[in-house]
Amino acid sequence: MMRHWWRNIAAPTLVRRLMVAQMLLLTALWTLATGFVINESGKDLNLLSTERIFDAVLAAADALADAPEQRQHVINMMDLAVRENYGTADDPMLSPSIVVRQRGREIYRSHGTPSELGTRKLNVVETFYAGDKRWRARSKQSASGTVLTMLAPADGVHIFITINSHGYYLLPLLISLPFLLLPTWLSIRLALRPWSQVAREVAARGPHNLRPLSYTAKHRELVGMVDNINTLMRQVDDSAVRERSFIADAAHELRTPLAAMQVNVEALHSQASDERQRQLLKGILSSGGRATRLVSQLLMLMRSDASAAGEAGAPVGLAQLLQDRMAALSGLASARRVELELHADTELYLHGQRESLISLVDNLVDNAIKYSPADGLVQVSLRREAGQAVLAVSDQGPGVAPALRERVLDRFFRDPNQTQSGSGLGLSIAQAVARQHGGSIALRDAGQGPGHGLLVEVRLPLAVG
Repeated sequence: MMRHWWRNIAAPTLVRRLMVAQMLLLTALWTLATGFVINESGKDLNLLSTERIFDAVLAAADALADAPEQRQHVINMMDLAVRENYGTADDPMLSPSIVVRQRGREIYRSHGTPSELGTRKLNVVETFYAGDKRWRARSKQSASGTVLTMLAPADGVHIFITINSHGYYLLPLLISLPFLLLPTWLSIRLALRPWSQVAREVAARGPHNLRPLSYTAKHRELVGMVDNINTLMRQVDDSAVRERSFIADAAHELRTPLAAMQVNVEALHSQASDERQRQLLKGILSSGGRATRLVSQLLMLMRSDASAAGEAGAPVGLAQLLQDRMAALSGLASARRVELELHADTELYLHGQRESLISLVDNLVDNAIKYSPADGLVQVSLRREAGQAVLAVSDQGPGVAPALRERVLDRFFRDPNQTQSGSGLGLSIAQAVARQHGGSIALRDAGQGPGHGLLVEVRLPLAVG
């Protein structure tokens, strides 16, 4: 159970791929925005060119020159105000700093300001390095000689490290991404609804339904795919039609020479006096009979495929059809000394192709007659069960081993232990007709165990109404 769950989770999906792409795009955009802010913060010269801030600090320093403690307090309050408006109050790497010198003596320095300032030029924005960090600075002097130097961090790498250490970069992503997953999933699912409609229509198609898709694509991404699918279906349909026509024509053309050969060989067989010649002619007659049967079954197979490919169905009374076909096959049963028995209490109607259903009944009953022993019994029954018609044909032959019951439904496959001649098409034709009508076919033992005959059960949906 856990492995199945994990397999479903790990299986690649377009929805997950698009969600990951959107999350990566959001991360990339946030990274670019953060980088832009860092870059702008490093290049921001507005603060260093704001004369009013310089003038206010210089005026306070000159006015309170005789009150050092009050001067220190006022300048500190101004420093904190500048940091709060242009950075963070607690981190010098993200905030501007000020240094005030009066009469050659330093009277105020912001916390965290680099000590390697040296002599700064007046009214010029300069860039300098203090240790491994880059700063920009500008100095201004009042009329009384007081000098104010204001510094701003200009090293983007260190600013980014500082921002990341405070969680300003990762924290918004960690908070926002989980809340964006559901809206993203819903938006992608809604956007993929046209794609899902195409997939559902393709999945609902049967193997013989090669008509173009009814879905009309309006979206540019789907137009090409739907057009290519319809083109492929037309090509496959044309190829299947050509194949069926070729096989049907070839089989039809073979019937006349085979019939003529059969008549001539039968005439020779009746006139032959030598026993060896009679045996050889008998073998030819047997081979000709198998070839004729194979041609007939190929024609049935092509007709059933053609019916599945698009012929319209009609109500068919299955009980009456069984009576007609049992009567038609009674001669074959008499020749093999096999008794036919039909149990059909009520008429059941199907919606389908009568010719295909005749092929189904003929192949099942013919197989049962052929594999039944002399003086054997072939039973055919028809009953209604859960909205379905259940057709059962049982014989008293050798049956089919359970391991081979799926294989004998394949075309041209025969039980290797089977001694009777055949082409391996009868059960495959019956299965094709059953599937064409929305039904199923199953093989099981007719008696109490292996070797007690074969029971073929066909379930077909009844006509509605």
